Amino acid sequence: MRFDLTDEQKSLRDMLTEFFGERFGGAQGVEAIAHTTLDAGLWSSVGELGLAGAMVPEEDGGLGLDLLTATVIAEVTGHYAVPAPVVPSILAAWLIATAGNDAQKGKWLPKLLGEGAQAAFALAEDGGWAPADWTLTGASLSGTKLCVERADSADLFIVGGKDGSLAIVEAGSATVTPVDTLDRTRPLFTVTFEAAEANMLTTDGTVAGRLFDALCITAAADALGAACAIQARAIDYAKERKQYGQLIGSFQALKHQLADMSVELEPARPLAWYAAHAWDMGQDDAARMAALAKAHLTDISVKVARGAIEAHGGIGYTWEHPAHLFLKRAMADRSLLGSVNVHRERAAALASW
Repeated sequence: MRFDLTDEQKSLRDMLTEFFGERFGGAQGVEAIAHTTLDAGLWSSVGELGLAGAMVPEEDGGLGLDLLTATVIAEVTGHYAVPAPVVPSILAAWLIATAGNDAQKGKWLPKLLGEGAQAAFALAEDGGWAPADWTLTGASLSGTKLCVERADSADLFIVGGKDGSLAIVEAGSATVTPVDTLDRTRPLFTVTFEAAEANMLTTDGTVAGRLFDALCITAAADALGAACAIQARAIDYAKERKQYGQLIGSFQALKHQLADMSVELEPARPLAWYAAHAWDMGQDDAARMAALAKAHLTDISVKVARGAIEAHGGIGYTWEHPAHLFLKRAMADRSLLGSVNVHRERAAALASW
């Protein structure tokens, strides 16, 4: 059996590579990528591509695509460290289209798909990221959520509650506080709710589990994209940088280092694809593969990114060079949604080891 992307998925990947490459590829410096405030022009251009509706059924105004396609999108956004909530918007629109009632879909889908509205996932608490760790309850929510991406510009929050419930809370009902974060391309906030009106989306823990798995898979793909980007930059640097009158790419030790990166990365991509495919097909191993993809791909991506920084020599460690952005992106993907060890333990438990 040959497993590969469809021609449509490859075309979408190529189109996005060109679109984001024009904006964030090449020799652009740090300020071309690391926007702590969402660029309105960028978000408007992203909206014109219709990406938010990627997983929304066609009858609801979307493209009717699958998580595998969203995973392809996530890898491209990671590759260019895109400073915009592209994947969260895709998954939020999918969730509302899948679990929402007619009123919720009628209110929010047009805003998300055509009006540039932004959604943010408010899931993490002190106890962890997974649905079993969520504690907020009631139609009037009070409590704190941690590590909420771009909460400052969100129009609505998807809030995780007790027993895997999910609710919509409009942004004006919450207090957002910025926190120090490693990845400047995805600023994080603490969100505090005080008797905030919650519009219940679903009380089905199965939906929450699928959402969590989808977030894990796309985070894995994002980290993979970041690692591939910095590896490519390291290879290009090795072809132009000279020491002792020779290109550093001719040094055997560096050749081995760059080759090892490829050996780590190339088998990782099929893991992300298969995890997304298992999710799409509703296979019995879908949750376990999501956990494995999150653990393995983010761990490998950080390892490769660190090696690529070293391959750049001294310039790779400077703030002015963009290499650190990709390392930090991969490190953030490894930490968000739970650590590597958490997901490996989860995968083992799901396999009944």
